[in-house]
Formats: sequence, C-alpha cells, structure tokens
Amino acid sequence: MEARSRRHLRSPLVVTPALIAVVGLTLSACGARAGDTAESGAAGAPASCVDTSGDTVKIGSLNSLSGTMAISEVTVRDSIALAVEQINASGGVLGKQLQIVAEDGASEPTIFAEKADKMISSDCVAAVFGGWTSSSRKAMLPVFEDNDALLYYPVQYEGLEASKNIFYTGATTNQQIVPALDYLKEKGVKSLYLVGSDYVFPQTANREIRAYAEANGIEIRGEDYTPLGSTDFSTIVNKVRSADADAVFNTLNGDSNVAFFREYTNAGLTAADMPVISVSIAEEEVAGIGAQNIAGQLTAWNYYQTVDSPENTAFVEAYKAKYGQNKPTSDPMEAAYTSVYLWKNTVEKAGSFAVPDVQAAADGVSFDAPEGTVVVDGDNHHISKTARIGEIRPDGLIYTVWESPAPIEPDPFLESYDWAGDLN
Repeated sequence: MEARSRRHLRSPLVVTPALIAVVGLTLSACGARAGDTAESGAAGAPASCVDTSGDTVKIGSLNSLSGTMAISEVTVRDSIALAVEQINASGGVLGKQLQIVAEDGASEPTIFAEKADKMISSDCVAAVFGGWTSSSRKAMLPVFEDNDALLYYPVQYEGLEASKNIFYTGATTNQQIVPALDYLKEKGVKSLYLVGSDYVFPQTANREIRAYAEANGIEIRGEDYTPLGSTDFSTIVNKVRSADADAVFNTLNGDSNVAFFREYTNAGLTAADMPVISVSIAEEEVAGIGAQNIAGQLTAWNYYQTVDSPENTAFVEAYKAKYGQNKPTSDPMEAAYTSVYLWKNTVEKAGSFAVPDVQAAADGVSFDAPEGTVVVDGDNHHISKTARIGEIRPDGLIYTVWESPAPIEPDPFLESYDWAGDLN
C-alpha cells in the first residue's frame, strides 16, 4: 500500500481472532475484499440502500445493552435518543424525521460487527452511532469501510487510527492521555503503576504512556492487565501497594472498575497516599463503584456534568427530565449526543444524506456542545476538544481541577511529539 502522511485518513490493520471472524462475516455478507483500504473498499462497496424518498430517514444506535460494558453504554444509547428527539422536534434533518434502529452489541466485538452489517445492509441506515471499546470499533471498521458507510464513535480511545468512514467524537490521545500525564508530571509524580483491561485500548495507551514516561523521567514500576469483566483484583492491588508508585494510571473498562476500586479501598489505599487517574470512569461508573470507594481520585475527560455553561445546563436539564433526576450525565454520552448534532449539521451543510457528500462537507463543521464548541477536522475525522482533569467528590460528581486554556486540535498519530516517533 502506498505510504501516506500519518495525518490523513487511514486504518491500520490489527489482526486478532475477533477481526479474522469479522473479515469472514464481511466477505460472506457483502462480497467486498477484506484487504481493501478505505479508498478501494469504497470503490467496491455495494450500492447504498438508504431511502430518503419519504418523510423519515433511519439511523442506527449500536451499544452494549448487556454484558460487562452495559454499565457504561446504556446511557450512551439514551443520549443518542435524546438528541434524535430534540432534532425531530425542531423539524428533523433536511425536513425529514429521524427513525432510530437500535441494537445490542452485547459487549462482544463480533456481535458489534454483525449488527453493524445488518444496520447497513438490511435496515438501510444513513449512519450508525455507537460502540465503546476499541475492540468493538476495530471489529466494525472493515464493515463500514467495505460498505462505504458511516460510524460516529463517541468514546475516548488510544489514537493511531483514522478512517474516512469513522467520525471520532471522543478524545484522541493528545486530548486526554497526554494532558493527564502532563498534569501528573506538574504535580511532581515521578513513578507510575499501570493497570488496564486486556485489549486494544489499554495496551496501546500504555505503550504511549511508557514512551512519554521515558522522555519525561517518570519510572514505570509495574504494568498489569486483566480480562474485561474481571472481578478479582486482590493480586493486582497487592502488587500496586508493594510497588509504592506515586500514582496509578488506570485504563480498566466497564464493571471491572467496580471491583478494582472496592479492593483498592479494602487494601487501605487512598487518593492521598497513592492517587489513581482514570480515563474510563465517568459519573455513571462512580455510582456503580460507590462514591465512598473513589472520592478524591482523579479522572481525565473532556466533559463533566458540572461544566458551567448555558449549553450544558440545558443538556443536563433535558437529560434528567427524560430519564430521571437521579441520572447523571457523562463524557461518552455527551460525545454521543454531540455526534448526532455534528452529523445533522454536516448533512445540512452538504444538502445530502449520501456518504460521499457528508465526507466532503465535514471539514469545519461545528456544534456548540455541552463540553464547549467542537469543530470537525476534515483531514482525520476527529474533533477539537477541551481537556479536563477532574476530581471525584463524595456527592458522586466530578469537578474540574484543571482544563486546557482552549480546545485542543486532534493529533491522533501524535505527530507533534518527538517522544512518539516510534509508536506508529
């Protein structure tokens, strides 16, 4: 394949058993060649079956409503539904009402791929919104490229990827992980212990963290992974305690965080003694963990329910009015909500629902989101985002203790960092 600038759209192939299964599914489902790049895959894609002749247009909502990731993803589904309800109430998109086709990815990458193919080929959706784990995204990526369809992916991730068939509305590395490391360094952290789930995002994120640490004089005193859904953290927490690092960088996902922080507390470890900074714990997960088990710990995101802005006030009020006053808002669900509006604004700029038209119109499309104004980068399909470090308080909410002075432009391949040169 011809070499291209890392800044431009591409999709590196990561071969895993799940991906091999997905490739087989894709071949049987649509006859496209699994090895195609985004460009050649689009050329051989089946004709779109999206129907825009009536008063409605279908879009897909694909989230884990069961399994280990349901603790996080159900609220993403809810925020997508809220955005669609609001858009329909204000006249729809190009005068057409949106109709949601909802599916359960069941916390399994291969199921995400199967459901994505169904939505594109049978349900004829104009775009799909959802996914959480990088394994689910990697599994879906060839399905969207081979069918030349659109996925709006709402969760922070490890970077080192760009596809013209995916819009990434969560943070990439330089908008979350790097600011978190900069914050810890500024606070005098000289050593870290890395704990993560055993799949793509934590493994790649920790490669990036190790590269940063080596360049910035930070010692990595240990690194442990555990399968998604793991609930026994006694051994790992004992190793963390023995290592006596200045801080822990946590890339666990899903309900494993509940078990980890409860064990952390039971072991007598506290935020004052050995703080943990997490990149996949938001307000919804805090409730599951119990604020008493995690108060004082840190998070790195781009949005918290406590962000003070008129846009966020309206968003929080609308979400609670629809789903209950005890339901918090969080970063991934805000990014999912934002993604529906970005798609709407791009379709209206293009004057078309067709994928090539949406792709061509995307650069510079903006939305005054609850997190702040975001803008689409047409080169890499990521968006500008404000980085925020938060502290979890006893009331279960997260409060900003530091934020970037302005939205950070996306740099998914970390081209602007000398220490990241070998990561690609």
